[in-house]
Amino acid sequence: MSALHDLTLVELADGLAARRFSSREIVDALLGRIAKADEKLHAFTEVYAEEAKALANATDAARASGFPLGPLHGLPVAYKDLCDIAGRIGTGGSKMYAARTATETANTIERLTAAGMPPLGKLHMVEFAFGGWGTNPLMGAPWNPWDLKTHRVPGGSSSGTGVAVAARLVPAGIGSDTGGSVRIPSAFNGLVGLKVTFGRIGLSGTMLLSWTLDSIGPMARCVEDCALLLNALAAPDPRDPTTLGQPLEDFTLAVKPASVKGMRLAVPDSRQLPDFMHPDVVQAWQTAARTFESLGASVEAVRLPDWYFDLSRPAGTIIASEAFSLHRAYIEDTTKPIGPGVRGRALAAKQFAAGAYAEEIRTMADRRRAFADWFRPYDAILMPTVAVPAIPLAEVDEASPIPGYLTRPANYLGLCSLAMPSGQSGGLPLGIQIVGKPFAERDVLRLGKAFQDATDFHRRAPDLTSLGL
Repeated sequence: MSALHDLTLVELADGLAARRFSSREIVDALLGRIAKADEKLHAFTEVYAEEAKALANATDAARASGFPLGPLHGLPVAYKDLCDIAGRIGTGGSKMYAARTATETANTIERLTAAGMPPLGKLHMVEFAFGGWGTNPLMGAPWNPWDLKTHRVPGGSSSGTGVAVAARLVPAGIGSDTGGSVRIPSAFNGLVGLKVTFGRIGLSGTMLLSWTLDSIGPMARCVEDCALLLNALAAPDPRDPTTLGQPLEDFTLAVKPASVKGMRLAVPDSRQLPDFMHPDVVQAWQTAARTFESLGASVEAVRLPDWYFDLSRPAGTIIASEAFSLHRAYIEDTTKPIGPGVRGRALAAKQFAAGAYAEEIRTMADRRRAFADWFRPYDAILMPTVAVPAIPLAEVDEASPIPGYLTRPANYLGLCSLAMPSGQSGGLPLGIQIVGKPFAERDVLRLGKAFQDATDFHRRAPDLTSLGL
């Protein structure tokens, strides 16, 4: 039998149901890994060791009663530190908030706790969730586990989640995605990450970056785990009216063995991609397209609208404008411990022309209507997630458009997107994303499951033996 830390949520659930091990044994095994590895990896802001043990004991007692339990009952999880827990510290990745006590509990944590998931702790992130490389000069950047000799970017802003899940410190975690912050760390760490449609998962109790584009999303090591978490999270949240009109579905049906024959997959002309694409990323993406073709999908070469890859800029205008609005009370105060990169991105909003934000919101609505017409014949779009493998932290240019260039358009256009590992370059993970229509998570999960079953990329793990693991 595989070691407990190597098992996915679905595999752990099967083991619990068969009484092969207990929830407490899972929690203890993972806490032991965290104790050995996290001094180096720096994924957790806080470890809830005693709380996780107590809740694991409770879930084991419930299981012993013989009463029917849900599929997530007894399975550990960890949260990006923008999901608040009332009465506990919530930093939002900012040293300025190192002693901030939350006053409400996030919808995400309420729902997963109600589903029986013991929380292993909170995870590091880019300050205010505003950055794609995964840097955090004041609280420290997590260490990408795929290279223990060189400190490489973990991807952001859900940096700690990416590192913790990849390093098998937790089977799955929660991130957020405003311009790629679930998908970028998933690509850099070899994970499966789901950017859901805006309005799928309630944002109440979550520290916002952009109230127009933010979304919560699961990050895991297989497609089935993302579907399982989405089943628990996708529901109306009375505190978040954007969630009240969504269709209610069973997403686990999408990851049952099924053919993708006849599904139409649009693959953009490679000449539309930016000139900073790494050749190995392009090759892995093109190989993935051939894999889908071999599975029976109709893979069609297309030209995206000429403005598609320019959407990173207007998305940035909206994000910066809303971030400045949320943090304007202190973002200009240089006595506050705020990282210079994040401060600079937020202050950029002050340079926008009067009315620029309102104009971008109006234009976004027009673009969404136009793209819905373009997208109508297809089930999904296949493209790379990030243009490059993880670079050394020392080489980061905070002004670079690279990390979010290929991911921001999905947020701007109100789409969903599943990031998946698609190969490696020099031992570093590469990723693809399957972009779907609004509220078409079942389609991207179905396609992702088919690709996963035809490859082994999701089974690859970083070598952590030098950390005593």
